[in-house]
Order: sequence, then structure tokens, then C-alpha cells
Amino acid sequence: QVQLVESGGGLVQAGGSLRLSCAASGRTFSNYAMGWFRQAPGKERDFVASITWSGGRTDYADSVKGRFTISRDNAKNTVYLQMNSLQPEDTADYYCARGRSGTSSSSEYEYNQWGQGSQVTVYS
Repeated sequence: QVQLVESGGGLVQAGGSLRLSCAASGRTFSNYAMGWFRQAPGKERDFVASITWSGGRTDYADSVKGRFTISRDNAKNTVYLQMNSLQPEDTADYYCARGRSGTSSSSEYEYNQWGQGSQVTVYS
């Protein structure tokens, strides 16, 4: 069973930055795509960003394009989400997820391992 542990969330003023990290256990991290999703209070979980197994392709939700960057370090079994120009509407619990394959997707159904979530709160 793979464990995913997020860190790096917190409270930040609008316009600020945070970097989320997601450390994965196991030796097959590099075989799988990874994704970040978020869930705001009272709302459904939404796709934020994804990255293929090699890091060769990244995809983003329109709402974060140009502000967020997903990356991965397969040697460290870690995926990152750099979040810049944060806005109050970015407030949510952020979850990393491991894909079912090396191909990335914006659908949460293509991910079968999830972290516990990291809270991000942006105040104006």
C-alpha cells in the first residue's frame, strides 16, 4: 500500500506563495502519473494539476494556469505544487494522488491512491 503524505499548506495573504510537497512511499513512484486536486468547503473535489510519470507533460485547470506549477523529483519520490499569486478562491484542502498508470488525467477516477490532504487558506 502506497502512502502519500502532503506538507506545506498553511495560511497566506492574497498574492503570496506556498509550495506543497507530497512524499510517496514505495519504490515504484516513478512509474505513475501524479495529480493534485482540491476541495473547498461545501464543494466537490476539483482537478488542479497533473504530471506524467516522466514529468514530460503537465496539465492544469484553467483557474490555476499560469500561477501554479506541478513538478516531480523521482529520485526523492516527491511531487510538488508551487502556488503563486494565491487568491482567496484558492482556499481549499489540497490532495495529491497517484495515477493508475504513467499517463496523467484530470479525472479523479484515474487515481487510486490519495494523501490525507493539506489545508491552504488565503486571506485578503
